[in-house]
Amino acid sequence: MFTGLVQEIGVVEEAVRQEAGTQLTVRATQTAVELAPGDSVAVSGVCQTVVTREGDRFVMMAIPETLRRTTFGSLQAGSKVNLELPLRVGDRLGGHWVTGHVDAKGTVVETRNVEGDRAFRISLPKDLAAYVVEKGSIAIDGCSMTVGRVHDHPAEGTSFWVHVIPETWERTLFGGYAVGSEVNLEVDVLGKYLLRARALGWTGNESGDAE
Repeated sequence: MFTGLVQEIGVVEEAVRQEAGTQLTVRATQTAVELAPGDSVAVSGVCQTVVTREGDRFVMMAIPETLRRTTFGSLQAGSKVNLELPLRVGDRLGGHWVTGHVDAKGTVVETRNVEGDRAFRISLPKDLAAYVVEKGSIAIDGCSMTVGRVHDHPAEGTSFWVHVIPETWERTLFGGYAVGSEVNLEVDVLGKYLLRARALGWTGNESGDAE
């Protein structure tokens, strides 16, 4: 479990395509030293298992499902990634509950920088539209963000705005986004459970207790 507070930007040093997926080597001067084989780490919002670690580098294996669903399929030497270590018991929850299970890729369709207001409009697949609400939470490349305005367009589909504070701009991948950039999206897991229960007709009184 993560909180969506990015701790470091890492750099992919090697991406080796294999039959089982893609083996990725990431250099991260702060994060890597905290990791050991078998540990979890969020890499641009994707929960990955560390295979090996040596010095300030760690290796992970992205399986085909991960390559299809996330931006990992386009990672190569020199690519930058957001990194976050798992939440420890007793840590402050500064962002929101982030599982590291990416739902889909989104695309930056518009950017704005007016008098220091840096904002991005991001499109998302139709099947995720119900989970994105104004002032709700969403993880973008593993970064916990507050949703601004939501646009539901009959032809163009759904998109939403996020506004980026200077700290986030400087410490995450947001500083390098442009129109056309693909990002990993994870919607709020609490919304998933709520809509699933509603779809099944759950009312909260299924225990069988007498009223």
